[in-house]
Amino acid sequence: MSKPIQAKPFVKWAGGKSQILNEIRAKYPSELGRYIIKYAEPFVGGGAVLFDILASYSVNEVFICDINRELIHTYTTIRDNVNNLVDLLKILEIEYLSADSVNRKTVYYRNRELFNDLKLKKHLCKPTELAALFIFLNKTCFNGLYRVNSKGEFNVPQGDYKNPLICDDSNLYAVSTALNKVEIVCGDYRLSRNFIDENTFAYFDPPYRPLTSTSNFTSYTNNGFDDDRQIELAHFIDEMSERGALITASNSDPTNTDENDNFMDRLYSKHSIKRISAKRAINSVGGRRGQIRELLIANG
Repeated sequence: MSKPIQAKPFVKWAGGKSQILNEIRAKYPSELGRYIIKYAEPFVGGGAVLFDILASYSVNEVFICDINRELIHTYTTIRDNVNNLVDLLKILEIEYLSADSVNRKTVYYRNRELFNDLKLKKHLCKPTELAALFIFLNKTCFNGLYRVNSKGEFNVPQGDYKNPLICDDSNLYAVSTALNKVEIVCGDYRLSRNFIDENTFAYFDPPYRPLTSTSNFTSYTNNGFDDDRQIELAHFIDEMSERGALITASNSDPTNTDENDNFMDRLYSKHSIKRISAKRAINSVGGRRGQIRELLIANG
C-alpha cells in the first residue's frame, strides 16, 4: 500500500514559513512526544506550520483563523466540498493552459473580474466557484501575492508562468482529509482567546512589521497592522503565555535596516528571541531580495 500524501500549503503566500520550518520545529512541544492536546494558529496564512503539525502529531483539537475572508472560505471549501472544487479547478486549468499568451491574459483578467464580483457579493452566490477562482488567481498572478485596493478588490496583475500547476488535486484531497476535524474561523486573532489554554501549543505569524517604507505591498486585507496593533498582539501573547500555553511567534527583525531599532526586542522582552536567516524581499526592487534576519519568539 502506498504511503498517504502529506498535505502541504495549497497556495503560495507572502511570508510563507516552509523555508524556515526546521527552525520553527525546534520550538514544538518536545516534552509531549508525538502528542499535542490542542493546537492553535490564529494567523494561518498558507498553513505550512499547520500541515506540518497535523502530519507530525496526534492532536485532539485544532483551531485556525485568519482575517482574510476569501482565504478562510477556501480552507472551508477544501474541507467540506473538495470534489466540486477540484472539478471547477480542472476546467479553469484546461482553459488557461490551452490558450496562447494573448488569450491567457484575457482569461486571467476575466477571471479576476469575476472573482471580485463574487467576492464583493460576500459569497452569497457560487461559493465553490469563488474558492476555485481564489486558487486559480494565486497560481497565475504575479508572485502569488494577495493584495487588495481600498475598495477590497483583488488587483494583482497576471504572472508570467509557462506551465503553472493550477489544480494539484492529490494535494487538495490530502488537505481536505487533514482539515477534517479542524475548526476554521474567519476573523481577528483574538477569537482564539476562548480556545487557548494550558494544554495548547499556539503559533502566531502576524503581518510582519515592515522593514522599510516600501517593503510592504499595499494590503493583505482592507485593514492595516501598524505598530499599535503589534503592541496589542504582544500583550495578547503575554496573556496567553500566562495561561500556561506554549507560544511561538514570528516577526521581522527591525535591526536589518536600523541597528538601533529595538522595537521588537522591547515588545517581547518577557520571552526568548532567536534571530534566524530567511530569504525575503524587503522591498519591490529585485536587487534587495536575499537573506535577512527574522525573529522567532518563544516562551518555552
